[in-house]
Parts: sequence; C-alpha cells; structure tokens
Amino acid sequence: MTVHHAPPVPDVFDPRQYATGIPYDAYRVLRDHHPVARQDEPEVLGWPAGPGFWAVTRHADVVRVLKDSATYSSYIGATQIRDPDPDDLPFIRRMMLNQDPPGHGRLRRLVSRAFTPGRIERFARLAEDRARMLFARALDEARASDGTVDLVTTVTDDYALLNLADLLGVPEADRRLLLHWTQRVIGYQDPDEAGPQVLDPAGKPVNPRSPAMLRDMFGYAQHLAAHKRRYPDDDVMTTLALPQFSNSLEPGGAPVAELSGAELEMFFFLLTVAGNDTVRSAAPGGLLTLAEHPEAYARLRDGRAELPSAVDELLRWHPPVLTFRRTAAQDTELAGRRIRAGDKVVVFHASANRDERVFTDPDRLDLSRTPNPHVSFGDGPHVCLGAHFARLQLRVLYREAVRVLPELRTAGTPKRLVSNFINGMKSLPVRIG
Repeated sequence: MTVHHAPPVPDVFDPRQYATGIPYDAYRVLRDHHPVARQDEPEVLGWPAGPGFWAVTRHADVVRVLKDSATYSSYIGATQIRDPDPDDLPFIRRMMLNQDPPGHGRLRRLVSRAFTPGRIERFARLAEDRARMLFARALDEARASDGTVDLVTTVTDDYALLNLADLLGVPEADRRLLLHWTQRVIGYQDPDEAGPQVLDPAGKPVNPRSPAMLRDMFGYAQHLAAHKRRYPDDDVMTTLALPQFSNSLEPGGAPVAELSGAELEMFFFLLTVAGNDTVRSAAPGGLLTLAEHPEAYARLRDGRAELPSAVDELLRWHPPVLTFRRTAAQDTELAGRRIRAGDKVVVFHASANRDERVFTDPDRLDLSRTPNPHVSFGDGPHVCLGAHFARLQLRVLYREAVRVLPELRTAGTPKRLVSNFINGMKSLPVRIG
C-alpha cells in the first residue's frame, strides 16, 4: 500500500518573495493540502517577529471569513498581518476599515452619499481626458528616446493620483503629497518606496499607520476641510466637511450623526491611501498582463472581448490587494482546523482568485470569463467602497491604451513592490511603435 504524505506548508508570509512574483505554486499547495495553515511571522526587514497566523487560501473559506464579521473581526486587531503597537490600536480602530458592524455601516453609509451620480459623471469625463493626455505624453517620450517608456512613472502613477486629487478636491500644488503619503504607508516594507526607517527611542521601527507618522497627513486633512467650508466645491472633501451633509436619516428615522474631526481625518487617510493605491496597483498590473498575453490584447483591440468583463478578468489575474487580516472573536472551526479566540486569520485574495474549485481553467486569462466571482475587492460588509470608481478608471485607461497602442510589448523586467499586502508595480518598461 502506498502512503501519500502531504507536502510541507510553504511560507507565503515573507514580503521579499513577492518582489519576484506572486507565489501561485505555493498557494496551490496550500489550497490542495493545507487550506487553513499556520504561518510563522519571523523578523523581516527590521520589523519584529509576531505570533503567527492562519493563512486562508480557498475561495469558499476566504468568502466565509470576509462575510462573517461576528466571528472574524476587523476591530479586535485591525486588518494588517503585523500586530500594531498596543498603544496605537485605539487610534487605528477609528478607521472604517478597522471597524465591525454596526459602527462600520454608519460610516460607510455616510461616505457613500458623497458619491452622487452627477459627481460620478463629471469624474468619468475628467478620467477620459487624463488618460488621453498621459498616453500622448508616453508616446512623445518613447519617440524622443529609443521607443521605450515606463508606463508606471509616465502613465499609471499620475493617472491614479490625479484622478483621486480631483475626486477629493486637493489643490494642484498639493497633489504630490498624496503619492508621498501612499508610498510611505503602503510601501513601508520596500526600501525603494518608504525610504529610511523611522525608529522609536527603543530602536524599533515606527508603524507607518501610527499617530506619530500620520500627524502631517491629518493636519493637512483638517486644513483642507476648513478651506472647503469657506470655499465649497463639487468634491468629496467639501461634502464630508459641510455640516449640512449630515441632514439625512439613518434606516429607522434616526438622524445621521455628523462626522467627528477624527473620523474626517481617518476618511481622508482611507480615501488617500486605499483610493489611490487600488488603481495605482491594478492599472499597471492589468497592462502588464495584456503585454504578456498578446492574443488577449488583440481580442480587446478588435472588440472580440468587451471592456467590462476584461476589467474583471484582469482584476482576478492581478488583484491590487494580496491579503487582509481578521481576528477570531470566538473559538471556531474553519476547513477542519480549530481557530481560537484571538488568533489572526489572514485571507489570501490572489490565491482565492485561482481556486480550481470555483474558476474553470483558472491559470488561463479569459477576458470574456463569466461568471467571475473574484474577490479582488473583498466581500461581505467590507467590500471595497470605491470598487465602482476603480472599475470606471480601469475601463477608461484600457480603452485609451487599445486605441493608441497597436501593440503592447514589455521592454525589460518589470519591478514589483516588496509587500505581502499590496500587489504593486514600481516600473513597467514597454516598447511603443
């Protein structure tokens, strides 16, 4: 009789491995043999060791965790793999991303009212103009050199940044601040993005989400809100800053409470970082995917594949977010493993998006794939608030790409972000013409 032993549990925590690509082979080992697996948290890149966590890699289990906020809490330990400093945790919990129902729902309803149909329509027109301008600039740069251009630095970084600045109402002179803050918070594991580590008096690195590291961003948010109260405009910060915005009712007839100053600061943080980096990561990832699949790009160019389904397939293939953490609020069981109250439970979006139990031929790019229940924008109560805006921006960007670029070919090795959280691209050199 042959005894089959399960292969060992691969490491999918170390952020350095993500700089060379997503470890899909390791994800498959986990899905097939260890769908809920213990992962160590050793000290890496100067960040201290942690107690370890459960890695959840199958689609059904990921969805279950994301939908069940009573069992798997965003509030208890927040949503990053690394444990925050205990002194910082009350501060971090103020953010909508790190709250559970019902408090999370109140904040979500409040902010969703800022995204009016008229604002969305105006935003779409601006995004179209910006995509044309940025691709025209990329073509000019390529023609002035050897025919190559970096689409990250020339197109996608500015596209995401300037669209967000328009949405928030950030003055032109201040817009580079948004990218600076995003790089500092999102790219903290990557020395190219974060720069020198900031250490506390004990020599430990300071969490980029700590009050000390966000003081300049929050001060700017209050300054911008005060400006919008004096000079209101058609933007999200004006809507959030004006008291009359809250003159509406919750379900059941109770008045909606006005955003506190701390809540407004946290929304500015969330919209700046998440709103920028979702598109900033997804856009070059989608363009790289199309460059690596010329037949799919040709189908998109000649109309055999439609943009809405193509956008979702490119999001499945290159999800902007790799992982999100929850904390077990009570003892429970998941995929046959006992989870104890207080354990960290981390869902792996990129693994769920390649689960053979849900997707037919998941390692094949199919721009017409339907249904396509990817979890690139999450699921459950915390499903991405800006998913509609992200899809809109990606449709506009890819439409312009296929209009002006007959071919899309890489011209060197793309550089990826060192991160086990964000599926980021630091450069995407392509050859044009």
